[in-house]
Amino acid sequence: TLTVIRETTDLVARTRGIALDLDSLSFDDNPTYELLNRGDTVGVFQLESSGMRDLVRRVKIDKIEDLIAMIALYRPGPMNMLEDYVARKTGRAKVEYDHDLLQPILSETYGIMLYQEQVQQAAHVLAGFSLAQGDILRRAMGKKKASEMEKQKAKFVEGCVRKNHMKESLASNIFETMAKFAGYGFNKSHSTAYAVIAYQTAYLKANFPCEFMSALISSEIGNSDKMPVFISEADEMGIEILPPDINVSAVRFQPSGKAIRFGLAGIKNVGDAAMAGVIAERERSGLFSSLSNFCSRVDSQLTNKKVLESLVRSGAFDCMKMHRARLFNGIDFAMSRAARALQDKRSGQGNLFDLLDQQPDARPMEEFPDSPPWAESELLAAEKELLGVYLSGHPLTRYAPLLRRYQLHTIQQTPQLADRTPTRIGGIIASVNKTFTKAKKEAMAIVQLEGLDGTIPVMIWPEAYQNFGSVIQTDAPILVCGEMSVK
Repeated sequence: TLTVIRETTDLVARTRGIALDLDSLSFDDNPTYELLNRGDTVGVFQLESSGMRDLVRRVKIDKIEDLIAMIALYRPGPMNMLEDYVARKTGRAKVEYDHDLLQPILSETYGIMLYQEQVQQAAHVLAGFSLAQGDILRRAMGKKKASEMEKQKAKFVEGCVRKNHMKESLASNIFETMAKFAGYGFNKSHSTAYAVIAYQTAYLKANFPCEFMSALISSEIGNSDKMPVFISEADEMGIEILPPDINVSAVRFQPSGKAIRFGLAGIKNVGDAAMAGVIAERERSGLFSSLSNFCSRVDSQLTNKKVLESLVRSGAFDCMKMHRARLFNGIDFAMSRAARALQDKRSGQGNLFDLLDQQPDARPMEEFPDSPPWAESELLAAEKELLGVYLSGHPLTRYAPLLRRYQLHTIQQTPQLADRTPTRIGGIIASVNKTFTKAKKEAMAIVQLEGLDGTIPVMIWPEAYQNFGSVIQTDAPILVCGEMSVK
C-alpha cells in the first residue's frame, strides 16, 4: 500500500504538476468521506472486504476518529460492540457514561471503551492510577487471570472511593465493564496508523482517481486474480482502460487524460525487464514503424517468439494497421529478417533495408502473407487470456437481444434491490470457486458473473449445482435465476 501511495504521488506530480505532501494532509476532505460513505472502497487500505464496505456505509464516517474506531471494531473479538457503536453513532441509541469523569475519555467512541489506552486513562482519572499502573491493569484484564484480576479490582475500587468519593458498588460495576471491554481492547496508536493510511488511499482515490487506479493496477501486475478486479473497478468508476500499444504504453499502467493506458508489463508472458528494454529503445530511436522494424531494433533475447506472440495477440501491435492474424503469421518472417540484418551488420555488409531505414519517410512494407482475420471470439479469448479482461469488445454483446428479452435486472441495478427479491441476470462466468457445505459436505460453487455493466458474486447451492454443474464452467454464458441477497 505504501508503494501504491508513493507511485500515485509520483504520477500526480508528473501528470498534473502537483506536489502532494500526504504527511500534512488535513482530515476534512469532503470527497474522501463521500467515497467512504458510498462504500466505494475497493483498493482502500483495510476497507476492501464486503463486510467492511457495508459497515462504513452504515456508520456514515465524517471524521478520522470514526475510521480509527472502524478498524479497531472490525475484528472477531469486539464484533458484539460493533452494533452498539453503529446505533450510538447514528443516533438510534443513547450515549451513556457510567460516570461523568468518563465522558472526555469515551466521547469519541460514543461511550464504548474500545481502546487499551482508554482503560489506562480511565484507571488514572477514576482511581488515581499512574499510567504505568494503568498499563499493568490493562494487561491483567487482557490475560483474564482471576487472582491478578481480584488484586487489581481491590486497588481500583479503593482508588475510586479515595480519589472521587465513589460508592464501592459503582466502582465495582465500572471495573467489570472495563474488564469486559478490555479483553477485546485494541491499541489505538496501531489503529490510528492504519486509519491514516486508509484515509490517504481513500483521499487519492477520491481526488486523483486515474493516477491512483494506475498505481493500484500496476501493483498487481503478475497477479491474475487481483489485476482484473482492479481494472473492472476502474471501469465501474467511469475510467476507460485504453489497450496496450507498443508505441504509446509504458512498462506500468499510466494515466492518459481521464483514461488509463494498459502497461506493457501487464500483458501475460512478457515481463518487466523485456518491456523496459523495449521502451528504452523507443525513447532512444523513435517509434516503431513495423513489426520487422521492432525485431531489428530490440534484442531478440529480451523479446523472443513467445513474447512477440503475446504482444500481437493482446493488440499491442494494432497501431501497425494490420490485423492480428496477419501479424501473428508474420512473426517468424520478421524475426528471421532481423537476424539476417544483424548478421550482415556484423560481417560489415549493408542491405537495402538499412538504406531505407536511413530515410525518415521511407518505411519498408511488411512482406507478410495475407491471411483471414481471426473471428471476434478468438480475438476476445486472447485478450482475456493475456490481459485478464476484454478490451476491444465483450463476448456477451452477441447475446444482447436475448438479455434484453429475458433479464429482469442488470448487474448495475442489483444494489437497489431489496433482500430476497427474485431476479434473472445474464452474464459470462469469470471465475468458479468449487467448495463444499460445512454440515453435509455437499458440492456447491461460488461464481463471479460478469455482465456488460459489471460483475457480481453468485452462490450456487448444492441442489442447483447438482442439476447444472455441467454448465458451470469459466467463460460460459449463463442466465442465473435466483434471489438477491444484500449480505
